Amino acid sequence: MTRPFRQGHSDPTVQPVPASVVEKVDAADTTLHNPQWAVISLGSNLGNRLETLQGAVDALEDTPGVRVKAVSPVYETEPWGVEPGSQPSYFNAVVVLKTTLPPASLLERAHAVEEAFHRVRDERWGPRTLDVDIVAYADVTSDDPRLTLPHPRAHERAFVLAPWHDVDPRAQLPGRGTVAELLSTITREGVTHRQDLELRLPE
Repeated sequence: MTRPFRQGHSDPTVQPVPASVVEKVDAADTTLHNPQWAVISLGSNLGNRLETLQGAVDALEDTPGVRVKAVSPVYETEPWGVEPGSQPSYFNAVVVLKTTLPPASLLERAHAVEEAFHRVRDERWGPRTLDVDIVAYADVTSDDPRLTLPHPRAHERAFVLAPWHDVDPRAQLPGRGTVAELLSTITREGVTHRQDLELRLPE
């Protein structure tokens, strides 16, 4: 089956990469040439939400310097900050990856993937085809307004913590404590595990 993101054209956010660079990236992955772990949250509430999330996972894997290591179960989430019923519900998931990219470059890639799915940033809490957020990057903490690490609201979002806990029960959110402890202090109301849906780990 052809992956949705790749139908008709190759990933529009990826430029051709010389074979020598690909070889170096693969070597870095297998020899642990200082890769860092990162956690990415994905969300979509417009269009074919599951296909969009799978396309985002595939696009991340197609990124030189990135290897997707785990993909969480899918959760369905009521939108935040809006009148109930005024927007479709979200599908959410979390991806754990290893990367040789610095945080700023990973952020640029996240934005490129969003734009490939026609993400529009017109309205706070507005509906969107795709959200790609860096939740955490290694043990880095930063107050940089362009990329605050870890994500400033991750500790209070069950739609981030629940899928992250599913793929890594011992995970820790830098500066906040364990994901399990954080999850135990917040409500999961409106956040439902969709056992009938599944995202594939890229081959």
